Amino acid sequence: MSRNLTRLAPLVVLVVLALLPYSTLPLPGLFDGALNSPGTLQLLALCLVFGGVALSYDLLFGFTGLLSFGHALYFAAGTYVANLALTEFGLGLGAALALTTVVGVVLPLLVGGVALRVSGIAFSMVTLATAQVGSIIVLQDPGGLTGGEEGLAVAREPIPDVFIGVFNTVNKYWLALAYLALVYLVVTLLTRSRAGRVWEAIRENERRVEVLGLKPYPFKLLLFVLAGLLATLGGVVHLLLLGGSTPRVTTSDFTLGLLVMVVLGGAGSRWGAVLGGVLYTYLDSRLTDLAQSPAVQDLPSWLRVPLSEPLFILGALFVVVVFFVPGGIAGLVARLRERRAGRRPGTTPPADGTTVPGRAVEQLREAAGRGVGVGAGQPRDGL
Repeated sequence: MSRNLTRLAPLVVLVVLALLPYSTLPLPGLFDGALNSPGTLQLLALCLVFGGVALSYDLLFGFTGLLSFGHALYFAAGTYVANLALTEFGLGLGAALALTTVVGVVLPLLVGGVALRVSGIAFSMVTLATAQVGSIIVLQDPGGLTGGEEGLAVAREPIPDVFIGVFNTVNKYWLALAYLALVYLVVTLLTRSRAGRVWEAIRENERRVEVLGLKPYPFKLLLFVLAGLLATLGGVVHLLLLGGSTPRVTTSDFTLGLLVMVVLGGAGSRWGAVLGGVLYTYLDSRLTDLAQSPAVQDLPSWLRVPLSEPLFILGALFVVVVFFVPGGIAGLVARLRERRAGRRPGTTPPADGTTVPGRAVEQLREAAGRGVGVGAGQPRDGL
């Protein structure tokens, strides 16, 4: 019964979030206005977008163990390619989205085709280098196309009226919610698929996956492309939310922010990654407002200086989570649930259907031995 309720939880949350714009409930201290005010809906929409982008990054890092420092490249490609298609090429929103989708497949395919030839730190450095190239191109503003450090405003004419203006913020909120729902659905289907077993087994022990007779490279490349495409689509939604592209999303700091989101929420947990992205984005916005408030500016310098730096506070929160809450929020919830049930932590499968950590390779081997799942009928020498 409880497992059925757990499976229905995402649908319940989706319905609640979809109905949120109809609420006039004020939440003083949390938001500056009522829930359905344009400012609050704009902030919530950004939280939802980055919840989806964080989940796309978790698909790489949490489920497969690929520590990429270049995920910002695909998000930036989404916002800048769509912007140029609308502003410079004069395409409609549908055509711009189609072009951006093609770029969202080709770009990670090219980068992943090279980066995945190596592993570990070398892989991270290659992805970082490619992301830095993209950031440099944007800042150099070739041909006046990217706007350089000033960013690039999007042309309003090709965009449907339902996404233009303050009074249509609710439509942009629903667009962000639709993006998050799409990413969550895709990631759920992927991680529960036969290929999902291989990805988690690669995270646990890639060498043993090779011994099973499987080639990890095609599986990792497929995952790399899918994660990049989801991040690219997030860039398009971000463009429609802000009405322009900013060079901040091209930097490696942006990818590090995604890493903090995933670790904060819980790597390898779908809802944990989403919650981490939402919480980080909310805190980043609210702490910036707090830093500029008179309440902080009137404090003694030894308090005012750290509290005036949101990144310092978020960094301190990251350190606290790493040391005292391993596994993030999702890991903490799982441990409390198992302790309440009187079980030893880590002995039962997670409620969201993911593989038990440390057991991915063994479960893949057992499935192959029964003649089912990915790798059925493949050599299993040594296992």
